[in-house]
Amino acid sequence: MAKKENIIAAAVAAASLAASGAVVECVRSTDSEPWRPAHAVVADSASGEIALEVADPSVKADFDHPAFQAWGTTFNELDLDALRMLTESERKEILDRAFLPDGELRFTRGRLTMNANDYSRAWYSCDEVDGDFDLKHFNIEHDKTNALIYVKWALARQPEMKFFVSPWSPPEWMKINHRYDVPRDESLYSDPSDSKCPDEQGWPPRLATRDGMIQDPRYLTAYAKMFTRFIDLYAAEGVTIDRVMYQNEAYSYVWYPGCAWTATATIRFNRDYLAPELKKSHPEVQLGLGTLNTNRRGYVRQMLDGLDGCCTILGLQWEGLQLAEDMRREYKLPFFCTESECGNGSMDWKAAEHTAWLIFENLGKGAVEWYNWNLVLCDSGTSGWGWNQNALVRVDSKTKTYRYNGEWQTVRHFARYIEPGAVLLGWSRWRDQTETIAYRNPDGTLVVVAGNWSERARKMSVRLGSRWVNFEMEPHSFETCVVR
Repeated sequence: MAKKENIIAAAVAAASLAASGAVVECVRSTDSEPWRPAHAVVADSASGEIALEVADPSVKADFDHPAFQAWGTTFNELDLDALRMLTESERKEILDRAFLPDGELRFTRGRLTMNANDYSRAWYSCDEVDGDFDLKHFNIEHDKTNALIYVKWALARQPEMKFFVSPWSPPEWMKINHRYDVPRDESLYSDPSDSKCPDEQGWPPRLATRDGMIQDPRYLTAYAKMFTRFIDLYAAEGVTIDRVMYQNEAYSYVWYPGCAWTATATIRFNRDYLAPELKKSHPEVQLGLGTLNTNRRGYVRQMLDGLDGCCTILGLQWEGLQLAEDMRREYKLPFFCTESECGNGSMDWKAAEHTAWLIFENLGKGAVEWYNWNLVLCDSGTSGWGWNQNALVRVDSKTKTYRYNGEWQTVRHFARYIEPGAVLLGWSRWRDQTETIAYRNPDGTLVVVAGNWSERARKMSVRLGSRWVNFEMEPHSFETCVVR
């Protein structure tokens, strides 16, 4: 009863605040002045450009107003290396701000890889013994002295954190080329004009016509069991994995760990091997389809039709985001953003704006979770395979100093205030120069986040029921307004 009374009290307080025309809590970030108090007023009428109109802020969560569930990040080896360069107190500050329930980012979910990913130091897998179909040699000993250390630092601050796992590549002995990367043989890919392709236009320009994973039932059976064995071994370390997906980016043909899958093999492995193995050994674990980095609608429909309901959530990133609304509506499936785009190592304000735009796009299209990629990297964020990428925190490997990048402020503007269970009220874009979104938290708090990508200041107005929230945005700024 007390919880219900608190919610009612918060709703009454918000209504009273709106009725009084008082100033609401507001915070603003620019490149030169991140995270400082700003000014917003609740009034009877709009005083600026109408950015968003929410007729009824009290709507219940439903298909058109999905409830957001969690903010998350990924646990990679190179993040751990960067954190280890700092003093214990410096590392504690970053981790506290990222993972504590009252911190700045408040991450409650994490992403793991089974075997190496592109932000591991080098190739490894949990079982490199050729022909070990009984998994006698399967282990996570490598993880225990690497990424699991970072995971446990996070769990010490957020004990309720849960994780999903997706491999970048099966072990080398399970692949047709016996290599960690994706075969570069041109015979593996279809011609872009091939009429047999379900969708000729889109990403990737050429679909794989052969599978990187050996399709022998012995291999598929053993690979499915690897997932449940991984879940068991992580559980023994105090880590709860409650979702798995069969492959990271099956449509990236790359020089770092990866694996190409055809639609037929994707259906076969998930429907006939992985789903039954999870149902038998871990019925509490959700099977998702992802991570999908393709915008080929026909191709994804082919997989979803063939999977016949055994996958209950979509994991979308990159080009996959273009399918979010269509697939959500056609198949009545929730989706989540599996990772933010990685950037190019610039770690500048332009990158911060791009990440903000991507968060708006994901949330506005109904994402129920959002995951950051790298949290902390050194210097230009160079991977073991020579790719520069961004992170929320940059560590200078020479001076052993660090800074919070603009993307940290980007995520903070959303994650600090949009809480698990928040209901999406509305989302709008204006000529690719501003973007605005509104949520109602479970306690009745109303949250408005806006971005101004243009070169000029803008007066903005957001309608929440019968009242308007009016505020002014500086050029190239983010703003979060909270009506309590």
